Amino acid sequence: MSDMYDTHEQGERVKRWLRENGSAIVMGLVLAFGLMFGYKQWQQWETNKRQQASSEYLSLVGSLELGQMDAAVPNYEVLKSEYPKSAYTSMASLLMARARLQAGQIDLAAQALTDAMEHAQPAPVKVIARERLARVRLSQGDTGAALKLIDAAPSDTGFESQFAEIRGDIQLANGASEEAIKSYRTALDLLEEGVGNRQFLTMKLEALGVDIQAGASGGDM
Repeated sequence: MSDMYDTHEQGERVKRWLRENGSAIVMGLVLAFGLMFGYKQWQQWETNKRQQASSEYLSLVGSLELGQMDAAVPNYEVLKSEYPKSAYTSMASLLMARARLQAGQIDLAAQALTDAMEHAQPAPVKVIARERLARVRLSQGDTGAALKLIDAAPSDTGFESQFAEIRGDIQLANGASEEAIKSYRTALDLLEEGVGNRQFLTMKLEALGVDIQAGASGGDM
């Protein structure tokens, strides 16, 4: 009998607790399901965005491969305006810059590289864009702008050799041959095996009267 009473009492306590807290439970469930639904919606939205950016990028690539740069421009503009932080937009900027350079449109190439340098994802693409933009500025004769880009580069990028080489090119363009030699030597020292054009760097030094073979022999002694 006491067991039945205890069961009845417990049941009454549960009913009373539900009456007092039922609305909170319902609200909690609503919020939980709402958050779950919202998260799934957000995931779907992100997936759709990636697919749309991918579609624009593939269209751009197809047009450029056919040499139809004008046809690629609308895709590029959509990528920049609608998906500015997408990796597809970063790669599109590099491709458009190359196409612009090949067409002799230096200023537009520089703008595409500037866009990539400022907004590119992932971060390493920014370094690539910086290096290429510095070379473009140098080709335009703007050694000051080229040097500013090199000086502002992060210290640990994996492009240290390339930046040292560009610095040498800038110094040489400014008539500072001795400084250029030092920069080219630095670039050669930093150049990883199998990466970059070691022979081209050697030719630059030899053109400035540096005997690379003699230097190497002296280092072995």
